[in-house]
Amino acid sequence: MPELPEVETTRSGIEPHIRNKTIRSVVVRNPRLRWPIPIDLAERLIGSAIDRVERRGKYLLLYTPSECLMVHLGMSGSLRITAQSEAPLKHDHVDIIFNDGQVLRYCDPRRFGCMLLLDDEPLQHPLLKSLGPEPLSDAFGPRHLFTASRGKRTPIKTFIMDSHIVVGVGNIYANEALFMAGIKPKTMAGRVSAKRYEVLTECIKTILGQAILQGGTTLRDFVGGDGKPGYFKQQLFVYGRGAQPCKRCDQILKELRLAQRSTVYCPRCQS
Repeated sequence: MPELPEVETTRSGIEPHIRNKTIRSVVVRNPRLRWPIPIDLAERLIGSAIDRVERRGKYLLLYTPSECLMVHLGMSGSLRITAQSEAPLKHDHVDIIFNDGQVLRYCDPRRFGCMLLLDDEPLQHPLLKSLGPEPLSDAFGPRHLFTASRGKRTPIKTFIMDSHIVVGVGNIYANEALFMAGIKPKTMAGRVSAKRYEVLTECIKTILGQAILQGGTTLRDFVGGDGKPGYFKQQLFVYGRGAQPCKRCDQILKELRLAQRSTVYCPRCQS
């Protein structure tokens, strides 16, 4: 699944190509996503210009003067810039075509994503309103996780992946941040000290920041807005490396499942 760095990579990749450009036409080949694409999508978008492209959690927000197109990439989706002459592939469900001929193409093989038009304040939409702070913002400060974790018996890895606590810390980056912080994934969130949460907060910021700079992680069919894969996978210390030697101490990494997600850690480096 595209996680926060992948979605941010997409946002920064497509914005220069579509900002301040007017939509000439919209082609919807398959409206059956997680929620059906509005039947009047084309009617409402044609003639509008994209003012800006923002991100909230894993949602992309494409603002026009009067509305906001909210896009989620689902489990395996992508948004990419292409030429109108490039033939769509099987899972290319939507084309937004601009006056200069460039196309913003939405691909979603599993159709778990969404493309919705909002005419009210987008951040008050039910899908966005209850989200936790952005991990790279000042709102995600040193004491946020500690305060939210008091009394929680949830494993720390599951806790930091809860989007109501903090957005965008998906499975890949939760594994990596906990390794960097030296915290075992099964540790109860409520038993982690304030000092260790300070370290973990900085590790989350560092890992996500590095992943964004590298263009995200290459997993299955994720590509950025330019159609190119990310390269953070080359720097992964634990995710996907179960039963391999730890890059730091050579101890064999252990793998288990928490909340149905693959979890890898070093029994020596993490406690």
